[in-house]
Amino acid sequence: MSDPVLFQQDGKVATVTLNRPDTRNSVTAPEVLDALEAILHRINTDRSISAMILTGAGSAFSSGGNLKEMAAKSGSFAGDPNTVREGYRSGIQRIPKLLYDLDVPTIAAVNGPAIGAGCDFTLMCDIRIASENAVFAESFVRLGLIPGDGGAWLLPRAIGMSRAAEMTFTSDPVDAETALEWGLVSRVVPADGLMQSAMELAERISRNSGPALRMAKKLLREGQHTRIDTLLELSAAMQAVAHETSEYDERITKAAAKFRD
Repeated sequence: MSDPVLFQQDGKVATVTLNRPDTRNSVTAPEVLDALEAILHRINTDRSISAMILTGAGSAFSSGGNLKEMAAKSGSFAGDPNTVREGYRSGIQRIPKLLYDLDVPTIAAVNGPAIGAGCDFTLMCDIRIASENAVFAESFVRLGLIPGDGGAWLLPRAIGMSRAAEMTFTSDPVDAETALEWGLVSRVVPADGLMQSAMELAERISRNSGPALRMAKKLLREGQHTRIDTLLELSAAMQAVAHETSEYDERITKAAAKFRD
């Protein structure tokens, strides 16, 4: 069987592909979660990587949970309520903590349906680009479930509480153009140009200082839940670190030379 998650590095850009097209890239199987966790740890500690793209193999980005296992109460969904609870905590809930807090900027290249946990995986990324074939759905309550992987926290921060409530309470799918209108994605591109668009954006990001990118992302994340004075203190500390990097020395010297010219 092929690897459940694929990793490829081109220059400073890592591309991570969910690779279970036979299940429409469902993400609840232990082998998928273990592989994704290992790759995210690898990216976080590899200073040669400055940006990451997350996408899905085949026609779907991700269908979320495995519906057959859910219906049979097997696999990750077997056992009494306490066992299932611990299964979520030690299973899929590992990913929001890793993917959302990943140091490098992340782009979700949404090639097709992103349903349930698949939708939430896109929300864990910093930037979302959708193909014309993309569809987003917080489909949990339609199945008698609730968002079990952080969607109730992530979605309102992406599109506001009213639209997040509409998506969550109706479970209705949102097409790519509506997602663009609502701010769920930053752009919609033709399906055959999705990965090129994502790579071009990732390369534009990765041309910048790697240490500065990681610190700037941390500030954006902290700014969502901290006071301005606390953020300013953190910014001052990080700026002092930035001043001591080799990237700063090289880039500021070039910029100053151009200014003198």
